[in-house]
Amino acid sequence: MVELAGVHKWYGDNHVLRGVDLVVPRGTVTVVLGPSGSGKSTALRCINQLEEIGAGCIRVEGELQGYREGTRRGEDVLYRLHPKQIAVQRARVGMVFQRFNLFPHMTALANVMEAPVQVLGVSKAEARERASALLERVGLSDRLDHYPSQLSGGQQQRVAIARALAMEPDLMLFDEPTSALDPELVGEVLGVMRDLATSGMTMIVVTHEIGFAREVADQVVFMADGAVVEHGPVSQVIDAPTEPRTQDFLAHVL
Repeated sequence: MVELAGVHKWYGDNHVLRGVDLVVPRGTVTVVLGPSGSGKSTALRCINQLEEIGAGCIRVEGELQGYREGTRRGEDVLYRLHPKQIAVQRARVGMVFQRFNLFPHMTALANVMEAPVQVLGVSKAEARERASALLERVGLSDRLDHYPSQLSGGQQQRVAIARALAMEPDLMLFDEPTSALDPELVGEVLGVMRDLATSGMTMIVVTHEIGFAREVADQVVFMADGAVVEHGPVSQVIDAPTEPRTQDFLAHVL
């Protein structure tokens, strides 16, 4: 479903991603762990083409992201896609951020309706029906007409998840979706994510929620200093890590 091959990313002289390789099979949940500054969020942003990679390639469902392959003077080259083509690719990937990024002047229902209407050209009636069903799915059927300022952090994040799902993505990315929440609100967001995982949605989740990783992850990836240090099933990476860097990190968070 997703393949990163030799992905590098620089911000000036700061080498943020250093040859990241990752394969995510369809219908699986990949949890990415690592200390702050390890490149986890940057990797997600590159998959969703919010950041342009400096080297390597990313494919989603076998399709090269952000570029097309071609030849010039007999040599293989990559040509950058037009922004409209990139937008079409990005529409297949849903992303939920640390901060909820809801439109403050729109109700929960309107927030979820907006992208299908504006990007996909869905009729307002169909978008309203879809949005209502999604908000019910995340447990907010009684909050359709509430504005973000009238919702708790956990409720806002659940609206954000529904908004991402409204685009009917093939892949969902979660960038520390509970880090901005009060502890008592974390469970309601993780519950929605568990339901998504059991439905077969392909998910990549950057989080420090080790319990969530144990429960739903098909594979765990540990990153440090811009590189994948260790990856494998929960039983290997969390329960019996072999790399000292992984062992040290888990000793501090468990």
